[in-house]
Amino acid sequence: MALQGSSKTTEGHPAGALGRRLALRREELGLARDEAAARAGMAPSYLQYLEEQPTAAPGVSTLLRLAGALETTVLELTGGDVELPPGLGQAGGHPKFTEMTIQECRDLLLSHGVGRLAVPTVSGPEIVPVNYCVIDGAVVFRTAPGTVPSQASGTQVAFEVDRIDASFSQGWSVLVRGHASTVTDPDSVRRFEDQAHCEPWAGGQRDLWIRIETLSITGRRIAV
Repeated sequence: MALQGSSKTTEGHPAGALGRRLALRREELGLARDEAAARAGMAPSYLQYLEEQPTAAPGVSTLLRLAGALETTVLELTGGDVELPPGLGQAGGHPKFTEMTIQECRDLLLSHGVGRLAVPTVSGPEIVPVNYCVIDGAVVFRTAPGTVPSQASGTQVAFEVDRIDASFSQGWSVLVRGHASTVTDPDSVRRFEDQAHCEPWAGGQRDLWIRIETLSITGRRIAV
């Protein structure tokens, strides 16, 4: 499915950019608001204020405490790295590289909402990000006719999702290889529309559904 948070972390409705980043990072760690607040040494009501008030402007010391509690950096919480590619930090000490099981890969694939699609085109392979869901074990996404993602239909493609934690120089990636096809059956299209939670960020009219039938799935993890 599309990216979803734990039921423990749905209190309130983050409004500002900082609030959204705080709540998202809590969800990634599986922390309820009171748990995150305890880690940061602040009242849950103050963390609620930071998450829900778009005008909240905490001081540097507060941001440092929050970054430590949420195992990230002030730069990431404040969006200062939004234009930077991930992975600019140094390698962590004593990294451990492991291959993940198929079940681990499937679980991680279900947890995310944006992946990278590698498409063979007449001018060579292209890689584009798409918002996706997993329905009936297959990766599905919406696009528009004539776009690069639409050219995936009828071809063998690769699809990758990952998570990079630059603060700790660790992360994981899952790679799906499969056959892409256009979904034309009206009943299937209606079912996808009912079950999918992957509204394209690019906006516009994007009513062409593409399905990737999985042929293989592999994954790798780097931990420190």
